[in-house]
Amino acid sequence: MTSFPDRLLPGSPYPLGANFDGLGVNFAVFSAHAEKIDLCVFDPAGKREIARFELPEWTDEIWHGYLPDARPGLLYGFRAHGRYAPHEGHRFNPNKLLVDPYAKALSGQIRWTDSLHGYRLRSSRKDLSFDRRDSAGSMPKSMVVMDNFDWSGDVRPRTPWSETVIYEAHVKGLTKLMQDVAPGERGTFTGLSHPRVIHHLKTLGVTAVELLPIHAFAQDQFLMEKGLRNYWGYSTLGYFAPEQRYGEANDFRMTVRQLHAAGIEVILDVVYNHTCEGSELGPTLSWRGLDNATYYRLQQEDARYCVNDTGTGNTLNLSHPRVIQMVADSLRYWATSFGVDGFRFDLGLTLGRTEHGFDPGAGFFDVLRQDPVLGQLKLITEPWDIGPGGYALGGFPPGFAEWNDKYRDTVRRYWRGDPAQRGDLAARLSGSGDLFDRRARRPWASVNYLASHDGYPLADITAYEERHNEANGEDNRDGHGENYSRNWGVEGPTDDAEIQATRERVRRSMLLTLFSSLGTPMLLAGDEFARTQGGNNNAYCQDNEISWLDWSRLDSEEGRAMFDFTRRVIALRQEFRMLRAPAFLYGEDSPGHGVNDIEWFDERGEQLSIDDWHNPEGRALSMRRAIRLEDGRVEALTLLLNGSEAPLKFRLPPAPDVPRTVLVDSSKPDAERFETGHDYELEAHSAALLCWTTEGDPE
Repeated sequence: MTSFPDRLLPGSPYPLGANFDGLGVNFAVFSAHAEKIDLCVFDPAGKREIARFELPEWTDEIWHGYLPDARPGLLYGFRAHGRYAPHEGHRFNPNKLLVDPYAKALSGQIRWTDSLHGYRLRSSRKDLSFDRRDSAGSMPKSMVVMDNFDWSGDVRPRTPWSETVIYEAHVKGLTKLMQDVAPGERGTFTGLSHPRVIHHLKTLGVTAVELLPIHAFAQDQFLMEKGLRNYWGYSTLGYFAPEQRYGEANDFRMTVRQLHAAGIEVILDVVYNHTCEGSELGPTLSWRGLDNATYYRLQQEDARYCVNDTGTGNTLNLSHPRVIQMVADSLRYWATSFGVDGFRFDLGLTLGRTEHGFDPGAGFFDVLRQDPVLGQLKLITEPWDIGPGGYALGGFPPGFAEWNDKYRDTVRRYWRGDPAQRGDLAARLSGSGDLFDRRARRPWASVNYLASHDGYPLADITAYEERHNEANGEDNRDGHGENYSRNWGVEGPTDDAEIQATRERVRRSMLLTLFSSLGTPMLLAGDEFARTQGGNNNAYCQDNEISWLDWSRLDSEEGRAMFDFTRRVIALRQEFRMLRAPAFLYGEDSPGHGVNDIEWFDERGEQLSIDDWHNPEGRALSMRRAIRLEDGRVEALTLLLNGSEAPLKFRLPPAPDVPRTVLVDSSKPDAERFETGHDYELEAHSAALLCWTTEGDPE
């Protein structure tokens, strides 16, 4: 387009964002309190503003206008006019170029300068002052796009929750060091769908990849000043735009299609609790400049200050219908335009906050649950934030799964040898019904995990007792202080063969525990071949070898052995239906032969008494689950756990006179299935899974 009209046509208030209709582009942006909004058009390099138009219409608090003959690829931004009255929550400053909240692509990166702030950064009046410098030269530009991709042959896997195995990964970290991937594709969307990656995932047996944030995000200034980077991506700049560093939008669409073709679902970690604009002292990049008083929750006593329930300086106002609409539109866009199969909500508790605290009946949850698109997807929440009453594990409505940190901590504590864990461990193994068995929820609502991106990977849980975050530049003060980890004699790497063997055995025991538990298992990428972060338990700013997966470990004896064992226990979960039971079990039903659907025993083969459950030194536990098969036979699985410091001889629970098969033993990782008698000796820090099946109908 070489020339522009004098003014915009009225256009339409719907849909929001910049939308090309074949003849031009309709622009629509929400602001309840702006007095005027300008559309600024830039040259193809994004360096020079070449036209400015006032949006001519304001309908239902949506500002809109239509630019004839505009095409995809057009770069633009908004400037919002209005009152600069921080004590009233208003921070309008038309000198600041603003990213369109609905922009589907961004061009360029933030260049951190003082002009990005709506106030004079060094003024004694701080954010009560007003900055008149133009920020356009330091801002990325929004880009008009045309979504054109052929999904006609795509088939979503739609894996049932009870059969789901999640693999949490980072787009860049997964393939940055993978030699099989072409150098230019490593660490990108395209690298994620490389045949080597898909083969690895399929061989391992996972059914879904959960990706750390891929929405466009900011590189935080305080990190860049220290020579670090925002690696995890929890600093969103655009809820509709893919992160440029990982590739183009169609690269990601193609990756989703290829993963779907392999039967693998794609789940996105999404950050709708806060934005990259930080506290009231943060920059003005988008939402703050468009309508600070609507988009953010502000303190009632003084609207100058942001509510900070997220620990990042601001909290999105999910009690406002237009903010809910933005989030729902974003989710629906990723689900339909990109084929995404589910979402994991970072600090999900924040999304249900009202003036009176967390409300599982909050409007945002109602919107998701009733939506004909979103309500059919996998919805996972992180059930906490740092605000008042900021922990609600088990408190979300039906339709949501929740990250179960009680599962993580209990399993870690049991296997490091803590006393008094047996009772809580039993609850976690059986799907955490004490937390989730209500309102017709099912065991899959508990997302069970040993490790996630936030904290130690599995190998470090068995190698470090103290965090080693010196590389983060915060004097080792950041990250979790208590990791429920144990180094087994030496902090960090060691050549001691006995310590190495113990560490490896404990890791295998933890993995067998995970995949034998009711609930939805989640595996952290790289744990299947003993990836390490060198003791760093907060690698959010480490965009380097600390965080990237070192695939050469898979070629080592230790890495290959760990991979083979992980693959084996995942395969057992897929083979035996009772390892992924679709309903909670309480030992009240008998499938036959005098056994109940779930029962608990000690190493003597006796059911635990009240005193046994409360014995702080009781570190042996046997869980038997049984099911009646379609042909009338009864099948039972028994999980033996020895968390003590010495071998234990388990008297197996009473059973019909049929062979007992040891399916896997974490102390004998290379052993194939073999039969055993009524007793079974289990090494210290070990777990084993046994099976028996009756010959015929118990009736």
